[in-house]
Amino acid sequence: MKSFFKFLSEATASQQAARLGLVGDGHGGWYDKNTGEFTAKTEKGRLKFYNKRQSVGGKDPEQTEKEKNVSDPNFVDPRLRQQAQAQPAQQAQPQQAQQPEGPPDVPKTKGTLTLAFGRFNPPTIGHEQLMNVARDAAKKDKDGQYMIFPSRTQDKKKNPLDPDTKISYMQRMYPDHADNIVNDPETKTIFDVLKMAHNDGYTNVRIIGGADRVKEFDKLSGNYNGKLYAFDNIEVVSSGDRDPDAKGMEGMSASRMRLAAAESDFKTFREGLPPDVKRSEAKELFDVLRGAMQVKEGWSIWEIAPKFDWKNLRENYVTEKVYKVNQLVENLNTGLIGKIIRRGANHLICVTEDKIMFKSWIKDVSESVVNGTEISGVPADQRLVGTDAHRKYVETMVPGSSYGKHFINKYRKKKIDTKNG
Repeated sequence: MKSFFKFLSEATASQQAARLGLVGDGHGGWYDKNTGEFTAKTEKGRLKFYNKRQSVGGKDPEQTEKEKNVSDPNFVDPRLRQQAQAQPAQQAQPQQAQQPEGPPDVPKTKGTLTLAFGRFNPPTIGHEQLMNVARDAAKKDKDGQYMIFPSRTQDKKKNPLDPDTKISYMQRMYPDHADNIVNDPETKTIFDVLKMAHNDGYTNVRIIGGADRVKEFDKLSGNYNGKLYAFDNIEVVSSGDRDPDAKGMEGMSASRMRLAAAESDFKTFREGLPPDVKRSEAKELFDVLRGAMQVKEGWSIWEIAPKFDWKNLRENYVTEKVYKVNQLVENLNTGLIGKIIRRGANHLICVTEDKIMFKSWIKDVSESVVNGTEISGVPADQRLVGTDAHRKYVETMVPGSSYGKHFINKYRKKKIDTKNG
């Protein structure tokens, strides 16, 4: 950017004259508008300054040093130079960046909170193990408490069950942990949970997660300790390894359960639930899941269960059919939603609206969606498992259900009666 005095020196004669308050005679001469004294003349497109004491047509008297300076075409009034120099100095001063306020100062009146944050979509036998690990870890602490926080995300492919329905099934499937499963719309991310624990006065937290998520939780939670929340100690504990190729609990995951539901494989789906779950209850969950997924022809395995179709997921990623720069995605492990700012070989670098940066493997993200809590006309608070309202809700989620037909027939009858009336 040009400085003010350089701009002035490069301006045309008429521009210079205008800035100095001079009036032209139409023949290249310029006069002081206040005194009428001849001051300058246009020569080669520039102003040439003359003595104030000059009379037109006469000989110039000897110039003073000041007048010699003024006659220089590159001369700029010192007052203007000072102003120009001061202006950039003022602009150069960087604006003070607003520092994060940091966590609120709250009295630490409680000990350690053990917590788990996950999708549970759908709940599996492996999730029961995670809760057992959380409960057992909390027992080691004096007055130790544990809480389970299901995520709030919902989409047809990777998170088909809405939060209320999912939590309702969890509380019934895991009766020993029912009172510790939290249904709070405000705990959308792991950071929401940690801030809540801080505000509730906990001194320490212990995070329970799958072995494949320990490093991620450890790094993220540690990076923002003292900024978003403040704990004396943050511990991350593994709930155990998972082997996708193994049979039984070690090989069962929500991804495999969704894949089984998509393929109408109730036998495999049933094996992924705790043994105490009745067959009728398992079938109900199976049907609800399929209804929520709305499986259509043309869907690929990598869209529903990416870990079982890594090759096609990567092919779609490399060809930029998914996860483009500036797209909003959600980290399925932490609940963080951010805009993609960089694409790696198999990972993404994203930034949230609150300027929190996080890294995600492409298998652990999903396109960000707006969650809904009203489905099929059944309010969330009426979707408790075992209630009549829940039965109606389940039936509306199952293709070809009788309840849906009754509703349609009732609507048609009402429409016909209106026409006849």
